[in-house]
Formats: sequence, structure tokens, C-alpha cells
Amino acid sequence: MTNLFSIFDPSTSLTSLSLNWISSLLCIMLLPLSFWILNNRYSAFWNKPFIILNNEFNMLMNKKTNKGTTLIFISLFTMIMINNIMGLFPYVFTSTSHMSMTLAMSLPMWLSFMIFGWLKNTESMFTHLVPTGTPGILMPFMVCIETISNMIRPGTLAVRLAANMIAGHLIMTLLGNTTMDVSINILPAMIIIQMMLLTLETAVAIIQGYVFAVLSTLYASEVN
Repeated sequence: MTNLFSIFDPSTSLTSLSLNWISSLLCIMLLPLSFWILNNRYSAFWNKPFIILNNEFNMLMNKKTNKGTTLIFISLFTMIMINNIMGLFPYVFTSTSHMSMTLAMSLPMWLSFMIFGWLKNTESMFTHLVPTGTPGILMPFMVCIETISNMIRPGTLAVRLAANMIAGHLIMTLLGNTTMDVSINILPAMIIIQMMLLTLETAVAIIQGYVFAVLSTLYASEVN
């Protein structure tokens, strides 16, 4: 499962050392440079969406007791979005299409939320297991259902992101392979379809990063 559809990934090796995952570190190496320069159009381009996301995440969490917590989710959104968009370029490794990458982001974060919640807000965590207005007969079943739904959260976060990236890249790969064999009359239509699909995948790359960050924020707000 961690290497699903890895056949579509470019193979780069240097002395039997795979260099595919270096593409995931480019954003980490390039983005911090913006913190050491004066205000310009480049920094304003990044600060505008960050301010919007900060205000939106603060609405989901308590501003007074969680100052600066939204920076974690904004950084997570930025890393996922850049990795998704970079994967649309030819011969660039898409790390977010692998469960080894997505699960490594969701599982430690969910585990830290659970440990914090059960140690600091134990009564509140027990309260979340039984929704308000549940009949007494159904309470044992609701506890089981809520416990299972809570435990599969990191898996759903990881699978959702990886599946969306895999599906888009698979369709683009199949269309790209069939374009080589079509007649000259159908070629313009195939190119237009590929351009529309590339635009859709760019939107999906941004939306998936946003969904991952918003769901993580909601999970964090529940333990407070």
C-alpha cells in the first residue's frame, strides 16, 4: 500500500541511492528564504493567503488559549499544496501520492492530539464518546462507533490525500499514453482535454491541502 502505483514515478538513482524524495525537500529549502528579506511582492503573495487561513483556523479554535497553534496547520497546508503542485510537472516525484508520506503526517499529529486530550481534558474526551440526546439503550453502541470513527481518522486523512493524487495522475498518464496513437483529427481535442484536466488537478492539489489542514484543525479543536 505504501508504494501503490509507484510504476508511474520517475526513477532517479545515484550510487544506488534514490533521489526521488529530494523533491519533497525543495519547498523546505526555498520557502524559508522569504523570512530573511524585506517586504516585497513575493512575501505579500504568500502572506495574503496565510492571513486568510489564520483567521479561518482561529474561528475553529479558541483564540485566547491557542495562540500560534494555527501556524502548524498553515505550514502543513503549504507543504502539502506545494508537493501536490510540483507533482504535476513532468518527471517530478509526487510524494503525497504515497501512503508512507501521508500517513507519516496524519498519524503523529492525531496521536499527539489524543495524548494531549486524554491527559489534559479527560472528562471532555469521555463526553465526546456519547453525543447529546443519545438514548440510554444506544449509549454502549455509540461509544463503540465513536471510538472506531476516532481511531480511523489518521487512516482516512492519509487515504483521502493519496487516493486523490493517485487518481488524477493515473488519468493524466493514461490520456498521455493514448494521445501518441490517436489520429491527427482527434489530437486537438485530446490536447484540450489534457489542459482542462491539468487545470482541474491544480485545483485539486490546492483543495486537498486545504481539506487536510481544516480536518486537522477540527480534530485539534475537539480535544480542547
